[in-house]
Amino acid sequence: MVKSEVRKKKRMRSWRWVVGAMIAVLLATAVASMNSPKISLFLNNHKSCHCAEDSRKYTGIVEDCCCDYETVDSLNSQVLHPLLQEVVATPFFRYFKVKLWCNCPFWPDDGMCRLRDCSVCECPENEFPEPFKRPVYRGLSSDDLVCQEGKPEATVDRTLDRKAFRGWIETDNPWTHDDETDNGEMTYVNLQLNPERYTGYVGPLARRIWDAIYSENCPQYSSGEICQEKKVLYKLISGLHSSISVHIAADYLLDESTNLWGNNLDLLYDRVLRYPDRVRNLYFTFLFVLRAVTKAADYLEQAEYDTGNHAEDLKTHSLVRQLVYNHKLQSACPIPFDEAKLWQGQSGPELKQQIQKHFRNISALMDCVGCEKCRLWGKLQVHGLGTALKILFSVDSQNQQGQSLQLQRNEVISLINLLNRLSESVKFVHDMGPSIENATEGQVSEPPLSKLKEWQRIWESVIGIRFKKTPS
Repeated sequence: MVKSEVRKKKRMRSWRWVVGAMIAVLLATAVASMNSPKISLFLNNHKSCHCAEDSRKYTGIVEDCCCDYETVDSLNSQVLHPLLQEVVATPFFRYFKVKLWCNCPFWPDDGMCRLRDCSVCECPENEFPEPFKRPVYRGLSSDDLVCQEGKPEATVDRTLDRKAFRGWIETDNPWTHDDETDNGEMTYVNLQLNPERYTGYVGPLARRIWDAIYSENCPQYSSGEICQEKKVLYKLISGLHSSISVHIAADYLLDESTNLWGNNLDLLYDRVLRYPDRVRNLYFTFLFVLRAVTKAADYLEQAEYDTGNHAEDLKTHSLVRQLVYNHKLQSACPIPFDEAKLWQGQSGPELKQQIQKHFRNISALMDCVGCEKCRLWGKLQVHGLGTALKILFSVDSQNQQGQSLQLQRNEVISLINLLNRLSESVKFVHDMGPSIENATEGQVSEPPLSKLKEWQRIWESVIGIRFKKTPS
């Protein structure tokens, strides 16, 4: 009797150790699962079970715009992206005039990149279209400026003179830094031969450009802290930054030894997708530039796309007309961004000059980019964004409302190429984003192998159970 009591007490003590060990392991596992979302609470959970959720992360109206994400994605994939791909390949839109060799006004140029892909192939004199070499108009006289609809002085008129195009002009854009009339230092570049992609321009010298843009010219905001106009500038720059990061990730040098190029999806996630505000700002910038293009529809439809190749020029004109007067776009998203709500009140003109100065500083910083190809695409896209600002806020420094729109040929080229780059970025994020995020955030089914082995040792030492080896 006594012996049986002793054996029973020993068994109870043994089971207390087993139960205690089980509790300890489960608690350790739970803590580990909270610290690492990739660790499952159960060892044999080979397949995760997730509740059905909406796979779309971005829904509803794009902030500060007039279209929703679903409409933007649908219009872009079905209408805008295919059209823009054709437009930018035409002879008129593939050549961009740019000042590549400039002195940085802020610090010495010591940030050259290390790859041959960083250099730009300039066009020989006989390659770019002959009409591009002809003299252009120096602008219109003040007598030729038309007042549009006589709106109150504080508001921005949404319309442009319907007799818009009067020939290509040569004049400076108040929003950008380069002197576009200084043809002596300009060179033509074939954009099709100089794609925007990874160049090896990385590290602190490359980050210095963006740090200067954000810290000196584009302060971050939180809701209610700054006026709407400054918020718009920040979102435009953030959206452009996101788009450039997407381009780099989409065309990345995966193996320099074999010259293997492809998608770097980890980079796309790390730089863009993991930050929802960057994705939202990308969509915002796309709609902002799209609004500038649709607002200038009459001007762009009447413009002369003359390269000396009559058949190609007719095709270009037809494609531009399809773009700016597209009935699907007009019905689904007639006003992508409402610029009339900005520059209101007595401080409007002063505020516009202040933000214009900020953007000119950002434009000037492009001369400090140490990589030639990065400088080319930085200049083109900032120039295109400056053109969009000029179209949407076409009021001069004296606040003479209703000034007729006057654009350089180079401004139109940069504007459409920028819209195409943003369109490509939006499409790439829409097509690849959900699967990348699911792969990155949804890997919760299996704990790491090292954790499995650690747990196996605990169980083996406590209750002597031998697990089967985990499949490698």
